[in-house]
Amino acid sequence: MHLARRSRLQPMMAALGADAALITSLPNVRYLTGLASSNAALLLPASGEAAVLATDSRYAGTARRDCPDLELRTDRFIEPMLARAAAERQLTRLAFEAHEMTVERHEALTAAAPSLDLIPLGRAVEQLRMIKDEAEIELLAQACAITSRAFDQIVASIRPGLTERDLATLLERTMADLGAERPAFETIVASGPNGAIPHHVPSGRELAPGDLITIDCGARYAGYHADMTRTVALGPPADWQRDVYGLVAAAQQAGIEAAVPGTDVAQVDGAARGVISQAGHGDHFTHGLGHGVGLEIHEAPIMGYGRTGTLGDRVPITVEPGVYLPGQGGVRIEDTLVVRAAAGAAGPQELLTTTTRELLVL
Repeated sequence: MHLARRSRLQPMMAALGADAALITSLPNVRYLTGLASSNAALLLPASGEAAVLATDSRYAGTARRDCPDLELRTDRFIEPMLARAAAERQLTRLAFEAHEMTVERHEALTAAAPSLDLIPLGRAVEQLRMIKDEAEIELLAQACAITSRAFDQIVASIRPGLTERDLATLLERTMADLGAERPAFETIVASGPNGAIPHHVPSGRELAPGDLITIDCGARYAGYHADMTRTVALGPPADWQRDVYGLVAAAQQAGIEAAVPGTDVAQVDGAARGVISQAGHGDHFTHGLGHGVGLEIHEAPIMGYGRTGTLGDRVPITVEPGVYLPGQGGVRIEDTLVVRAAAGAAGPQELLTTTTRELLVL
């Protein structure tokens, strides 16, 4: 599987005129090799010679076990070492991941191998990662199943007097108990007026009757990230709360239905944003509609009104419209789904997060 991924990258490197690529983004190294670590890099020739995986002594045993098909080199300072290895092999044009390379590290590369011609690779690996294989989708589905089950289990514990921070901790502990490696990101619990802040940090505010409570959570499983948001009502909701919830639910459904292969990401965003704007709340939807998910919580494609690109088959995305009313509260509803070709067994959209999207009144 990893060899096939590296093989798909090599023509992209050759098209740039590169003799080899130095992969330093850790999620990209994991995608191309299978090694998960905090210090690893890959030297991948455009053709011919075998790839070289570099890491330090902490991960050498894991690399030998998980990446037996790769030449392994160990060093504390892996990037200069791989630059020297490229020069030794007379690989003179080396593509590098400029979007994650610091100036300091770039200077270390040129000092280690002055003969190298360093050229930007661009986000070539991220482009490959956007379309998932079925093994990746299964891992993502597992992460989403853990997320949905954990949310469904903790709903009964939501009560007046519980703090936002306590609820976030309970949810993360429940995801771990159900098999999550860790949370996919820091859980958001935003209650009452805090719900008007899309990325509110859970505080010591106690939940109170009449609150809308937005809960944004996800489990990470085998490196893959889930993302789901639900907004619940603590006690009977006011008319304005029901109206805003219904509006966001309609916008999300419009966005989901628009997410089919070949559609511009801006058009998908516009399908949902238009529903909210027509209701007079355009200024209260302040972020993009969604993003890709996988080995990172935010991946390509990014769906927003200023974004470009089209959706393809087997692309996992989130659809997460929201309306945020300063001083009052807010509603966001988010699901992770896989965009499928219309001929696929699952249809154009395969929802991976399964918790009900109806307004829960607790």
